[in-house]
Amino acid sequence: VGQGLTPEVALRYAAAFARLAPAGPIVVGRDSRPSGLMVQEAVLAALHASGRNTCQAGIVPTPTLGVLVRKSQAAGGLMISASHNPAEYNGIKLFAPEGRVVPDAFGQQVLESYRRGQFDWVRWNRIGADQPCPDPIGPHLEAVQAVVDAQQIRSRSFKVLLDANHGAGAEAGQRLLEALGCQVVLVGGTPDGQFAHPPEPTAENLAGLSPLVRQVGADIAFAQDPDADRLAILDATGRYLGEEATLALCVDHLLRTRQGPLVTNCATSRMIEDLARKYDIPFFRSPVGESHVVDLMLAKDALFGGEGNGGPIDPRVGYVRDSLVGMALVLEAMAQTGLPVAALAEQLPRYEIVKTKVPLEPGKVREALDRLERHFSDARADRLDGLRLDWPDRWLLVRPSNTEPICRI
Repeated sequence: VGQGLTPEVALRYAAAFARLAPAGPIVVGRDSRPSGLMVQEAVLAALHASGRNTCQAGIVPTPTLGVLVRKSQAAGGLMISASHNPAEYNGIKLFAPEGRVVPDAFGQQVLESYRRGQFDWVRWNRIGADQPCPDPIGPHLEAVQAVVDAQQIRSRSFKVLLDANHGAGAEAGQRLLEALGCQVVLVGGTPDGQFAHPPEPTAENLAGLSPLVRQVGADIAFAQDPDADRLAILDATGRYLGEEATLALCVDHLLRTRQGPLVTNCATSRMIEDLARKYDIPFFRSPVGESHVVDLMLAKDALFGGEGNGGPIDPRVGYVRDSLVGMALVLEAMAQTGLPVAALAEQLPRYEIVKTKVPLEPGKVREALDRLERHFSDARADRLDGLRLDWPDRWLLVRPSNTEPICRI
């Protein structure tokens, strides 16, 4: 913020989106970062100057904005968030009328319009205005509760520790858990962006949460990232189960009673593919990126999907990664089986995961991947996004970064 992201950048990008989005109002939301209000003001000025009416959702989770766009039949949405990145960052995520992140092709059109300075400013008598947006969180909470047996969860009165880390998921997360009859211990409940620990919900960043789980006697702990589209889980002992386990726990629970194709990106653990094989259902991989996952979910009429960074996507709620969906489904699994989350996790296929990166100039990537594929000729190779190699008991992904001269491994 103030370097790569300035008010001018935000204004021009919002104006490019307004030029290309279908007719109608646009919903604007933000996460809790201190810079969010400044970016929002620039965005609103651009949208109003483009003749668009807006609905300000305020500080809300990213999946909440998706539900709101769809329920209000808006022309689209703008979510101001840098997701799991540190506090000095912010960004803008575009939403289509269907309440999903815009497809890649449309996003490229917006980017091109932004770069060329193509905007459709209106005259004084056609300037847009802001419209009220009462209880923006309500429709999302209703949609999540509708996909689980809420009464069964209430009967268990789980004690839940929720670490919102001063992010946008605090109010929505607390309201959902209380509606599901949980005793809620809320940590970082003030949505002011003053993160108590680095915002990505990794094991290292959540180390300080483990003793608190034991101290309060929680049955389970949930940790959200700042815009609440990702969810990490800790068991009753404070053991970090990992973001990869979030999606797998949801999938294993759903497949016990429902059948349908699954979609994940190619960087997600093979647990989901193994579960699909166990339940004898179709499984598909997409390139990395939420829009690619959603495109493939729609093409395959998927039952469920998501990314291994703790982002489950349930079409019944919306085509957006959703921490609230993850919380509700995992609590329902605990309620229906009578098992603690640690026991549910033990039933999943078991893999360890190591993530690293190496410097590599873009011009050398293809040759490097070719050499790797030849060297590991006993593996099943996939070039969907970088190079993925699969053996019966392990897998490897080597993928060039879109923004840095590195390969992620």
